[in-house]
Amino acid sequence: MEQEKGLNSNQIKLIAIIAMTIDHVTWLLFPGCQKIWWVMLLHVVGRLTAPIMWFFIAEGFYYTKNVRKYIFRLFAFAVISHFAYNFASGIPFIPNGMFNMTSVMWSLAWSVVLMVIFTTERLPQWAKIILVILICVVTFPSDWSTVAAMCPVFLYLNRGDFKKQAVTLLIWTAIYAAVYFIFMDKVYGIIQMFTLLSLPILKQYNGERGKWKGMKWFFYIYYPAHLFIIGLIRVMMENGSIFP
Repeated sequence: MEQEKGLNSNQIKLIAIIAMTIDHVTWLLFPGCQKIWWVMLLHVVGRLTAPIMWFFIAEGFYYTKNVRKYIFRLFAFAVISHFAYNFASGIPFIPNGMFNMTSVMWSLAWSVVLMVIFTTERLPQWAKIILVILICVVTFPSDWSTVAAMCPVFLYLNRGDFKKQAVTLLIWTAIYAAVYFIFMDKVYGIIQMFTLLSLPILKQYNGERGKWKGMKWFFYIYYPAHLFIIGLIRVMMENGSIFP
């Protein structure tokens, strides 16, 4: 049987995992927004991860045979990842701020809930609007904020039209970059726009999963596991308390 051209989901997810690891290790070794050109370049590589995660959350919603189990699984890993993310970052487990108070998994779990809301006919329009606003508020303090909840929804709604998906990614990335630029750090706000480098990779997606069926679980496990390891290294480097 002839192999499909392009990249399957396993291969693209592996790219995301490598980019994410590079980014997080860079934050560990060079904390804060350090304006060193090669440090910023490593963060540029890390920008590949988020849009790939968003894309495959939308794909997961399309392919799942049980939406409830899919949502439950995402929320379960969001809870686990919260403690791993905060431990790695050295921030309190109980949120006390507006930005980056929990992992992106929190927003991604709510994103699937939003997909259900957007596609159901059981809810009146006014109820959908209220629920969308509430979810945007709830997801705002997470990594990648509300953008990580909303962008996958529109990637799903535009599934099958890559040009529209690319525009979707551009719009939501620009929103996040603008917020980062205004309220956090101007240089790193600009760096957020390099998430668009993921587009040539996603364009190569051939719709195939790949031979290894364990990639889904590998990613779910790897995400909090590598953050926990980074947290342990951070504690050893700082000789501080294990718990933030």
